[in-house]
Amino acid sequence: MCYEVSSVEKIIEKMKSQPNGVRPEEAEKVLRSYGYENVRQKGSHRHYLNKSTGDLITIKQENPLKIAYIKDVLSRIGE
Repeated sequence: MCYEVSSVEKIIEKMKSQPNGVRPEEAEKVLRSYGYENVRQKGSHRHYLNKSTGDLITIKQENPLKIAYIKDVLSRIGE
């Protein structure tokens, strides 16, 4: 799936400036643009795997996401 780079950059800026208002769909868009894909879902938790690095991240699908998930996503993409 291909996303416009500018929209992903805007979401990353939002994650940094307003980490308490990020939706799960926005975090998924960022993860997908960095090579992660949804490999499974158990209940309300989705597991995303980066096949090139083997990195697995779990995100609870709640709106808005907790700040801990946002910080985790940012650290894994190097921001």
